[in-house]
Amino acid sequence: MAIAAGLSASRRFLRGRIRTGLIRSRNSLFPAIQMTGCAVGAYAFAEYVLGHSGPLFAATSSLIALGFSREPRLRRVVEVGLGCTIGIVVGDLLLHWLGGDIWVAAVVLLVSILLARFLDGGNIFTTQLGLQSLLVVLLPAPAGGPFTRSLDAIVGGLFALLVTILVPKDPRREPRKDVQKLLHELAEVLRECATALSNSDSTQAWHALIRGRNCQPLVDAMRHSLRASGEVATLAPAYRRHRDELDRLKQSLDFIDLALRNSRVFARRLTSAINHAALSDEANDNIAEVLQDTAAAIEELSLGLAETHDGARRAHLRTARQDLSEIALRLHPKLLEVQRLEGETVVMLFRPLMVDLLEATGMDSREARDVLPGL
Repeated sequence: MAIAAGLSASRRFLRGRIRTGLIRSRNSLFPAIQMTGCAVGAYAFAEYVLGHSGPLFAATSSLIALGFSREPRLRRVVEVGLGCTIGIVVGDLLLHWLGGDIWVAAVVLLVSILLARFLDGGNIFTTQLGLQSLLVVLLPAPAGGPFTRSLDAIVGGLFALLVTILVPKDPRREPRKDVQKLLHELAEVLRECATALSNSDSTQAWHALIRGRNCQPLVDAMRHSLRASGEVATLAPAYRRHRDELDRLKQSLDFIDLALRNSRVFARRLTSAINHAALSDEANDNIAEVLQDTAAAIEELSLGLAETHDGARRAHLRTARQDLSEIALRLHPKLLEVQRLEGETVVMLFRPLMVDLLEATGMDSREARDVLPGL
């Protein structure tokens, strides 16, 4: 029985690995074609146009520069291309001055790493600069002279940069994925708070607070992807028309970040309110309903910000704005049957979060504040 169970588990594991590998290969087909064409093109240009014999570094520098990366890869191409080129230049210079002994290789590697850290703090830049300079020393010198490989590296980097500008990834793809993930987490934080109220469970409210704190890396990742996407949209002719959309996403992210911060403050105060029984059963139910409705409106906002078609995006954002506005009209302690001061504080802390969400839909800040009922 144990052997049969082990074989069955192994088959399931292999099927899962094969399925995952096939999906990964299918999703990588177009980038792989780009990388192949770029490497072969750089090699052919260096060999047939420049007359270099076996221009290996033209192909390797372009291949490494393109690579597979999560974000639009303009910065990576420039960083890695410069790393490869400078590394090869340093290796060529030291090889020309010092010769090709093994101790020279050690000096080249040390100097290259220190130079890379001086020029840039990126790990990829340092690795590529050191690796390429070391290969220059260890591989036989080409027939075209000591700096032929440096020129090959420049050719490879330029080909990679050209491919990135002319045939880039859609710069909106990663920010859209990021904003969906981020808003889903915010919605789940509010749903956990609602469940905590329904169950009078302060521990669950504390868990919601921890979940909200764990969202900060998602915010940072989206800021990074938006910055990289903006670079691509600025330089790539095919995507310049999307710069306004990326700017709107960036503005929405600022408000979402504020909403997340306010959700953490709200969850912390809710934990205390539950511990001190500051809310009646009616108030618990009313606030829990508000939280659940807000979470649903956030999911609608997520659909709008991640939508590819302008018409559908506007429709989702309009629906989210309307739903959030209706919820905001209920955010008054008396309307929610809150009686004690600590319970009123919970409602008051939720109001700024609602303003942030309304602004994330594109509403003006003054209009968003005016939606809230007067106190």
